[in-house]
This record gives sequence, structure tokens and C-alpha cells, in this order.
Amino acid sequence: MTDDNRGKWHQRLSKLSKLPKLPEVNFNSQIFEKRMRKVENVTTRHAHKFIIKRWSNVRDVQLNVIVWVIAVGLLIAATGLQLMWYQQSYKTIVPANDGTYAEAVLGPIDTLNPIFVDTSAEQSTSYLMFSSLLRYDKTGHLNHDLATEIKVDATKTVYTVSIRSDANWHDGTKLTANDIAFTVNLIKNPSVRSTISGWENISVKAIDDTTIEFKLKSVYAAFEHALTFPILPEHILKDVIPSNIRENSFSQNPIGSGPFKLNFVQTMDINSNREVIHMIRNEDYYSGSAKLARFQLHAYDTIDSIINALAMNEVNAAADLSPVDIDRIDLKRYIVSFEPIQSGLYAIINTKSELLKDATLRRSLQLATNTQAIRDKLPAETSTLDLPFINNQLTGDVPKAPQYDFAGAQKILDDNGWKLNVKGIREKDGKELKLSVATIKNSEFERVLEALSGQWRALGTTIETKIIDPTDVSQNVIQLRNFDVLLYQLNIGADPDVYAYWHSSQASLQGSNFSNYSNVISDDALLSARIRVESELRNAKYITFAKQWLADVPAIGLYQSTAQYVHSSNIESSNDSIVLVSSIDRYSDILNWSVGSQSVYETP
Repeated sequence: MTDDNRGKWHQRLSKLSKLPKLPEVNFNSQIFEKRMRKVENVTTRHAHKFIIKRWSNVRDVQLNVIVWVIAVGLLIAATGLQLMWYQQSYKTIVPANDGTYAEAVLGPIDTLNPIFVDTSAEQSTSYLMFSSLLRYDKTGHLNHDLATEIKVDATKTVYTVSIRSDANWHDGTKLTANDIAFTVNLIKNPSVRSTISGWENISVKAIDDTTIEFKLKSVYAAFEHALTFPILPEHILKDVIPSNIRENSFSQNPIGSGPFKLNFVQTMDINSNREVIHMIRNEDYYSGSAKLARFQLHAYDTIDSIINALAMNEVNAAADLSPVDIDRIDLKRYIVSFEPIQSGLYAIINTKSELLKDATLRRSLQLATNTQAIRDKLPAETSTLDLPFINNQLTGDVPKAPQYDFAGAQKILDDNGWKLNVKGIREKDGKELKLSVATIKNSEFERVLEALSGQWRALGTTIETKIIDPTDVSQNVIQLRNFDVLLYQLNIGADPDVYAYWHSSQASLQGSNFSNYSNVISDDALLSARIRVESELRNAKYITFAKQWLADVPAIGLYQSTAQYVHSSNIESSNDSIVLVSSIDRYSDILNWSVGSQSVYETP
């Protein structure tokens, strides 16, 4: 520090020393305590005056506030409930769009080409992916599909059909009358080996893109029912050799024109032929797009597999179950519908059998058959079917089958020399009355076979039963007529033309007259009925045939068949109001099927 700085510092200190001194504070604890008590007393008086005395007022105010808060809350809640009720009054629950439907059916699926279909699964894919000129609607009547108008000439042998101009194949190509003519000519060609028959004597010609003409060699009253055949695309198959059509890649990757188109095929189990056909909605379908976005068709090889698929939630619906199989379905999870179809189960009698060529024996079996007792064995309500026609297909003087008369059946056998021996078996001229009764492998038919055999055994007849596996090609029992009696379902259809089952010309290896039935009166009635279009005349001819059929007993009608459909409760599909010609017609309302539901606003 310099001498100058040191001098300044001493000057400042000297000035501070001259400031006045602060007075000394003398702290007295008694005075402090006295003042504090005074402050405490003042505070207590103020608290008592402004808080304690007014506390009841605060509680009154608090109670009023709570009451008002509750009132306002109730008002808000009531307003909210009223708003919700108002909104709900304009809402409705409707089936949801864009769902995925998974249906189980019996397979296998060997081809997706519709002119070769055989199994239920193949028929289903054909219906969903391909179009026809006509189809059965949900009332069971023929209705237009591709066709818009049908004209018949004066001879009743030329049908001119107009078709829609807005139909396209799934690849976008326009569908024309040429495709229809192409398909019919394929079906007619024997080298193609189509499973569709009956077109041999019909010629077809495309007049223009939207007009097709069919010419018949003779009148055929039920011809329009034949126009339900599926139509193939000419532009894809025209260069394929007809005999190679079935083996062509089209059979595994088809192009159709129906409401759904193929997405892909999934093989789930090669050993059991289990496949899933994945289809997606055809957005450009001429009748409008379906509500469903996807349709999965699961093909199983056995009924047991279908029932297991339902139990494991692999599918949400199933077809092809018999009334007997429904006993194994969990009815808490699934809804089951039983709908009559235009088919019937018959005990078809081989009229050329060594024993049953005798009409009296056939009549004894007819009287000894208690059809009511057989129907009682089935869990579903089933209708009688005494005639070779579906109930109500004929009107007027319709004949009735003889009533069950066990004593009458015994008398017929006794009168014809068939006496009971010591073993309780009927015999004549040293030969026992022994019959072979066959049916195909089916839980329903096998139950009926057991019941029917029991009734006929009670008559004193030895019954040998035979179960035919339809998948075993070596068991050609039916076509060879290697039976005395065959329990079999005949598909009659919407028209009463049963020529194929009972005319003598069809009693061949290729025909379906499995009883080998032949009668001049019956043949004439069947032929006359199919070549006349007058409804009253046709009805009269069929009544004549029915009377002769009952007298000759080439078969015994047991009951009208039903189609069982199982589905979960959250889907909309085939319903109880639909009339089915066959089980496949459950799809007649396929555009409105849905999975799940949704809430939407409706216009006040």
C-alpha cells in the first residue's frame, strides 16, 4: 500500500469514530411475557367473535352448496340420459358388412370346374363362383340369373333366351351368349366326361352377344329346369382339347362370373383331403356385391370331422349333417335348422330279384312297413312321402299308399305258401325267405336300415344288411343292382318329371331306374307327361302313373328328406322361411349373408 492510500484509510476510520453511539437495549422478560399474553387474548377474542360464533352459519352454507351440487348433477345426468335415449331411438342394429364366413361341407374337392362336380363341396364352389341362366330363388321357384327373358315358339321346341348385357367374368372379360353355347357343346361332348347329362338331343346357337337359342328334338315340359347348368368362359378354354378339359389348370384355378371369386386354395391335410377354398367378394357382380367380404369353404372327408370342426371353432357353420348327427352338436353354441328338400328316402325293390320279382311278396313288404315308426327314430320332424313325387306336386284325385297292416302282410305270405318254420323263418318249397338290404354309408340311412330290417324280420324274413361306401369304387353294388332292396335317396326336384327313376328305358347300368321297374302303363304315362306342356294334362298323367306305381310296388316311400344347417348365433344366413329344392339352394340369398352386427343411425 502506498503512503497516499494509507493516509486516506486513516482519515475514514477517524470519521467513523466520531458517529453517535446507539442506545443500549435493556431486555426485560416479564414485560415481553405480559405483551404476549395481551396479543393472545386479543387473538382469542377475535377468533371467538368471527369464527366460533359464526361456525353454524358456515355449516348452513355448506349444506346449501351440497344440495345445489347434487341438484345440478342430477340435472346433467337427466339431460345426458335424455340425449342417449334420443340417439338410441334413431339407431338400429343391422347385419355387419365385410365379414368372413367359414362353412364346413363334405368333400373331397378334386376339381373346381363346375361341369365335373360330384361332391357337396364341389357343388358349393360351383354355385358361389359361377353363374347360370336360371336359378331357384328362396321361394323354391325358378327365377332369372343371367337370363332376362325366355320365349318359346309355337312348336314348344325352340327356346330363345335373352341374357344380361352387364355380366362379366372375374377377369373383366364380357360374358356373352357364345360362352353359353360353348359350355353346352362341352357338356354334350362324350370325350369331356361331364357329370351333367341329358343334353344329347339339344342343339344350341348364339344369335348375338345377348341372345341364345336352344332347339329340342321333341317337346320336353321340364326343359327350363335344365337351364340351371353352370357356364364356362370360352375365351379361356376354347383352345383346350375337350378330352383334356378336366385336367387343365382351370380346374384348380377357375375364372367364373358368380358372386365370389377364387382367392387361393389351402391344403390343410393331404392325408384326409382337407382343403379350404378361400373366396373373396366379386365387387363387379351384376346383381350387386355381397355383404360378406370373404367366404371360406372348408372341405372335410367325414361327418365326424365336420362335427369336430364346429366344436373347435374352425368354422362358424356346417352343411351335410343328417338329423341323427345333430344329437352331437352343442345347441348352446349353435342354431340348427331343419328344412325339407324336394327329395325322398325310398326302399327301392329290385323287381328282377329272384324272390321279389313276385309282386305279392313286394306288397307284403309294403303292408309290413311302418313308416311312422321309422320317422319316430329321427330327431327332426319329417314328412311322409308315400308317392314317387314330393307332397303337393300333384292335385286332384291323388292316390294314397296302403296303411300299415302287419296282419294283412302275414296273410299275403300265408296265402302264397310262405309258412313259418320251427325257427320262425318263412319258407316255401324248402327255400327260406331271405333278403339282402343295402344302403350307403350314412348315419341316418343306417338307422333307418336297422328299423326297417327289424320290422321285416318280425314278418319271418331273414335280412342280410350291406353298407356301401360311396368312396370305394370297387363297391359297384348300386349300378349292378346287386341287392334285393336298396335304401336310397332320390332327388326329385321342383318338377314332377321322374322319368329317369321309373321308366323302363332307364333300367340299365348307366340309368337310374335302380328297381328295374317296367310297366307299359307307367311308361306311357311318364313319356306322355314329359312331352306335354299343359299342366292339367301332365297332372292327370302323373296321377295315372302314381296309381300304377303303388299297385306294382317297385319301391316303398319312407319319408321326405330334410337338409340340416348349423350356424353360430352371430351370423345371418339360410333361414327358416326359405324353400329348398336341394341343400345347395341354401345359397339362393347369399348376397344378404353376414357375420356379426353393427349399430347405425336411421332416418327419422
